[in-house]
Amino acid sequence: TAGGSRRSAPFAPGQGLKENARRRLKEFDVGDKFSRLPLPGAAVLLPLVLRGGRLHLLLTVRALQLRRSPGEVCFPGGKSEAGDKDEIDTALREAKEEVGLQPEKVEVICRLMPGIDRMNHLVTPVVGFIEDTFQAAPNPDEVSEVFFVPLEYFIKPLNYKALSYKTSSGYLTRMHCFVYDDQEHNKSFKIWGLTAHFAVFLALVIFGERPTFEVDYDLDNLILSSENNFLNLYASIHERKKSNL
Repeated sequence: TAGGSRRSAPFAPGQGLKENARRRLKEFDVGDKFSRLPLPGAAVLLPLVLRGGRLHLLLTVRALQLRRSPGEVCFPGGKSEAGDKDEIDTALREAKEEVGLQPEKVEVICRLMPGIDRMNHLVTPVVGFIEDTFQAAPNPDEVSEVFFVPLEYFIKPLNYKALSYKTSSGYLTRMHCFVYDDQEHNKSFKIWGLTAHFAVFLALVIFGERPTFEVDYDLDNLILSSENNFLNLYASIHERKKSNL
């Protein structure tokens, strides 16, 4: 469809938060469209939970003894393994290993537009609903903390800054950086990088509202512009790989 006609009706809280979110997310499901790109694969689970009439997102803090990105906030996830059927399998397996979330307790909705991390892994975000009764059991070898952030914080933050970021291939992009004050843990969490990128995109998809900060998308055609952004990033990495040959 031409122009902005792909944009569906704005989010209406009265219509059942989950139903509305499911409908919007399914419009943005990329399935396995990018799965065969020649980059090593990884996946993360974006677990949504309805608490007190608001959607929240589960996040983790990486254990301090980890070699890569110790102490950083991220979603449960990791690299694809030979036994994984697809990215959904990877995300669910990792969430079970990291926070004790049983795969059958996740209502998987979709796979969203992938990202590319610092190690040039193709990272696919898998979105699913979990029950508000879920009690995380963090694996101390991998996760030091688990916390929840209201999803709308990623379009209407109280503490936000944008960093301009150049990828290893020289592609210039905007990096979101949020600081969230968690009353439950009485501490602040810094959410940035690919984790923040996925959280922002998820909030844009579900709420269909303009955020209070600048984003690198055409919000009237979010599907097309998110795909173009990703393909530009991928092309910049691919060009660099060719020049290294």
